[in-house]
Amino acid sequence: MLSIIQAAGWPIWPLVACSILALALIIERFISLKAGKIAPPRLLDEALAVSRTSVPAPDVVRQLEQNSALGEVLASGFRALNSDPRCTEADLRANMENTGRAVAHRLERYLNALATIASAAPLLGLLGTVIGMIEIFGSQSPGAATGGNPAQLAHGISVALYNTAFGLIVAIPALIFWRYFRGRVDEYLLTLELAAERFARHLNHLRRA
Repeated sequence: MLSIIQAAGWPIWPLVACSILALALIIERFISLKAGKIAPPRLLDEALAVSRTSVPAPDVVRQLEQNSALGEVLASGFRALNSDPRCTEADLRANMENTGRAVAHRLERYLNALATIASAAPLLGLLGTVIGMIEIFGSQSPGAATGGNPAQLAHGISVALYNTAFGLIVAIPALIFWRYFRGRVDEYLLTLELAAERFARHLNHLRRA
């Protein structure tokens, strides 16, 4: 691997940095976007059950908030009623929506960086290709001996081909995982939105009871 990097020349180092960063982002997103941390399947039903007749105690709300992203959204509704039992339905929904926006921003974290790597890696590979071509043409300068400088010609070809290939090797997985995580986040956001809507109706009924 080191010999390939040496043959590819200095233009490959930005691509190596991009590959390391992309791998770190992919691992981080896999860990952060687990279903248990975002929207546990039975959490909404449990929250509805504990608040069937009244808003639960603050310690229960705190545990719910620390449970997951969905728990954070649901807990914001409980907190709104705890702070003002006579709050309007609009205020209740606004409180939950604000929390939902913060959660959505957290779910989408680093996705733009991964998309940027997917877009920039082929361009960095193209830059290395151009630099390699410059070296190839430099080896064929008018002052060079017949046939040019074979070593410089071979190095220029290596730089051009290795950077092109490495740029694609970095960009393709980054693009695939970005699309995968983008779809996963959209699915989670839909789940959170539907759960929040159902929970808001429940809390509004509880508020008027």
